[in-house]
Amino acid sequence: MDVAQFLRSKFPEAEISFDGEDCNSRLLIVSNEFEGLNTLQRHKLVLNTLKEQFQTGELHALSLITKSPSETA
Repeated sequence: MDVAQFLRSKFPEAEISFDGEDCNSRLLIVSNEFEGLNTLQRHKLVLNTLKEQFQTGELHALSLITKSPSETA
């Protein structure tokens, strides 16, 4: 599965960068949906989207960086 492509289907307006595999996966996602949310809320939103992939073992570990567009300007 292409994690970035899957997440783009769930967060269509987001800028997504995915690098690595297995235990060394890193994800940067910049989305309007994160506006007004704290880091924990943002991570929960992304991780809940990937819940099935973690349960099946397709994803093992993931380092997340979540930002709103206003934080990248």
